[in-house]
Amino acid sequence: MVKIAPSILAADFGHLADEVARVEEAGADLIHIDIMDGHFVPNLTMGPVVVEAVRKTTHLPLEAHLMVTDADRVIPPCIEAGVNGILVHIEACPHLQRTVQLIRDRGASPGVALNPATSLYTLDEILPEVETVVLMSVNPGFGGQQFLESSLGKIRRLRALLQQRALTPPIEVDGGVKPSNAPQIIAAGADILVSGTGLFHAMDYKLAVTRLRGSSVGASTG
Repeated sequence: MVKIAPSILAADFGHLADEVARVEEAGADLIHIDIMDGHFVPNLTMGPVVVEAVRKTTHLPLEAHLMVTDADRVIPPCIEAGVNGILVHIEACPHLQRTVQLIRDRGASPGVALNPATSLYTLDEILPEVETVVLMSVNPGFGGQQFLESSLGKIRRLRALLQQRALTPPIEVDGGVKPSNAPQIIAAGADILVSGTGLFHAMDYKLAVTRLRGSSVGASTG
């Protein structure tokens, strides 16, 4: 069953605790927290203080998606604030294996993220050491962007690569994911769908999650 990860970047921050409670009640599997530094990406968002606040509102696993230049500096306070997993960008980590080991040593699950134009070849050496691979299906930095159709082929290629190497980290797809395109994304090989505006801008959160999950059921059984 494909997992649903609401991205709180699209939530109403004036009622953040209520928003998190609503998506948990709607059936979400984990909460996705986008941390941006205004340098690696052209936007500045939240940090460990928000992570700590979210941790107090939910029992769901939290993953921090670090779109930052200096991930090693941000990792320890995020884990101390309560995240279960850390996703770092392969483009921003010059010593990626050391960063992945830092995450693991601090007790969190390490994952790597790739921008749309980053080749899967960059995963060759690190792939056996990570527990999640995130394929960005938009250029990171802002919510509400249109899903890049070229991402479907990249998801298929990554799924084939994992099978070829007998590796099992889930493929997470982040950017422009909505119930309308979820069937294609899942059929291509995605295990986790990150949805921001596609979920938080819906009139009915439970219906939105159900439609995403219904898509996953249809894709996996068809």
